[in-house]
Amino acid sequence: MSLGNSFGLCFFHSLLSQLQTKTGKSSLLVFRQLLQSNLKPSDLTFSLLIKASTSSSFASNSLKSKPEANQIHTHLFKSGIIQLAYIRTGFLNLYANLGCLENARFLFEEMPDRDVVAWNALISGYSKNGYDFSAFNLFIEMVREGFRPQATTLVGLVPSCGRLELVFQGKSIHGFGVKAGLDRDSKVKNALTSMYAKCGDLEGAEILFEEMVEKSVVSWNTMIGAYGQNGLFGKAMVLFKKMRAQAVEANSVTVMSLLSANIDHEIIHCFAIKAGIVNNASVVTSLVCVYAKCGDSESAELLHRSLSQENLVSLTALISSYAETGDMDKVVVCFAQSRQLNMELDAVAMVSILHGVKNPAYIAIGLAFHGYGIKTGLCIHCLVANGLISMYSRFNDIEAVFSLFYEMQEKPLISWNSIISGCVQAGRAGDAMELFFQMKMYGYVPDAITIASMLSGCSQLGYLQYGKKLHCFILRNNIEMEDFIGTALIDMYIKCGSIELAERIFRGIKEPCLATWNTMITGYGISGFENKALSHYAELRKRGLKPDKITFLGVLAACIHGGNVDKGRRYFHIMMEEFGISPSLQHCASMVTLLSRGGYFEEALLFIRNMECDPDSAVWGALLDGCCIHQEVKLGEYLAKKLYLLDHTNGGLYVSMSNLYASEGMWDDVARVRQIMKDTGGDGSSGASLIELTS
Repeated sequence: MSLGNSFGLCFFHSLLSQLQTKTGKSSLLVFRQLLQSNLKPSDLTFSLLIKASTSSSFASNSLKSKPEANQIHTHLFKSGIIQLAYIRTGFLNLYANLGCLENARFLFEEMPDRDVVAWNALISGYSKNGYDFSAFNLFIEMVREGFRPQATTLVGLVPSCGRLELVFQGKSIHGFGVKAGLDRDSKVKNALTSMYAKCGDLEGAEILFEEMVEKSVVSWNTMIGAYGQNGLFGKAMVLFKKMRAQAVEANSVTVMSLLSANIDHEIIHCFAIKAGIVNNASVVTSLVCVYAKCGDSESAELLHRSLSQENLVSLTALISSYAETGDMDKVVVCFAQSRQLNMELDAVAMVSILHGVKNPAYIAIGLAFHGYGIKTGLCIHCLVANGLISMYSRFNDIEAVFSLFYEMQEKPLISWNSIISGCVQAGRAGDAMELFFQMKMYGYVPDAITIASMLSGCSQLGYLQYGKKLHCFILRNNIEMEDFIGTALIDMYIKCGSIELAERIFRGIKEPCLATWNTMITGYGISGFENKALSHYAELRKRGLKPDKITFLGVLAACIHGGNVDKGRRYFHIMMEEFGISPSLQHCASMVTLLSRGGYFEEALLFIRNMECDPDSAVWGALLDGCCIHQEVKLGEYLAKKLYLLDHTNGGLYVSMSNLYASEGMWDDVARVRQIMKDTGGDGSSGASLIELTS
């Protein structure tokens, strides 16, 4: 090698070495510059290139990194340097980090002389990429072939056992580590502590933690994270204070562990500033995510701006926060920002955006993101497809829902649940039933979400017998009857006219949630059991539950059916004055119904005049219904004109006026109203009755 070539290579080797700690410049770009300088790369060049690529941001963007890794592989193959064991092992590790496990396995299988380092790289690669069973089986294969595992082997393997299905395998590895004397290594102990915590065995995690003679900051972070994962936020904070008392210096991982432990993020933010680690990109990103999750978009945005280099995680958190509040204009701004930075949204960000499209005014934005998903290939992702199904379901576009569903190559249970729920929400329970039978034919076992959707479908169609079959399925499969399943079952029995069975289910629930109480109160109200509805409201209050808007809708419905105006007035005032609940249009319509049916027309008109929001057709319609009951023709005619201006296609308006005129024997007016009704496209007979046929 000439002196000039030697100096040139040294210069580029220095650059590649620097890239192992910095992430600003592409290692492949430096390599290309080397080739353009007519320098011949050596095995050291490729070794540094592989290390730089593995440790830099090269490995963080898999879409761009995989083709670049293939280019490096081609150069290695052409030069013959790939035959060197340490080069092959290093490149195997790079492929594993990028998730190219087939390529990594191919390199591994082609190795004439495998060493423990190569086994470790492949085992760790499978573990990091979620191939937990493959990682464990590879470990067994390694031992059978006579290789002696090292501490690094267990550190790479143990994380793959951090779930209940693999807890036995995890304990087996622990036992192996004890027998081989590897458990004394602090990194192995930390990995085992984390594994036991993720499997819910906090006692095992605590024993390992206490056994450590010298606890590094990694050990403390692992145990703080363990408490956080298991919801023991108080213990996480106590342990953090012990750590500080023992003068262990906190780092960025400590802050992120505390944030994941749901400890007051503002306190942790202050600590990060005091400790001088608030400028760490990972800490800032975590804080952005927490502030965004708490709905403090303003603080999240300020922190996001402080990042020296934009990253997709913090941008996704901001997008999710704006989408959650329905601020789609800011979502679009963030999206434009990501495009300027050549960042592609991932499936999580797309789903957040789609969930935010709730207002019909933003349907165009939803369609635009659907187009973006098609262009980028994100629509193939199951989560995104389900998000699109949910979005189109909200706007009753069932044709689009079916099209998306049948285009899916794989249809997991969550996708079946999405389309079944979408059909029920759109009032097409019959289609939901058909899909449910198809789902069972394909061998899928319904879960609690499926059953809850199907119970809602039975409520729509009045399918009591099929609802009972679903109830039997719940009992046979020991599905938890608390919360939404119990509520859906009670609602089904009530709407199918079986209040006694609804009561039996309600009494069987140990601690009914507010939604369950509301369903029972509303059920009694619409079924005419006023006293039972009000006694259940009183019982709800005795148990310390705070009623909400739905509770008072049920209570007012009971007062309407019982004709008790005084009680209705009292509960309406309790709702506003005692609980500070602002009445919605539904509450106002209920009060107008109550007053007008009782003949208190002046009070009803005064109530409407004092409403904070503009009365809609439901409010005026409630007053018109009262006019029909008390044969108030003049007021009824005045209200009919108002309703006609609000919604002239409302068939209920014409039916009410026809009935009002008929009650007074005004047959010419009846004929006139019926003719207007026909001219607007309705005939007053668009209702439907359902009966359930049982064999």
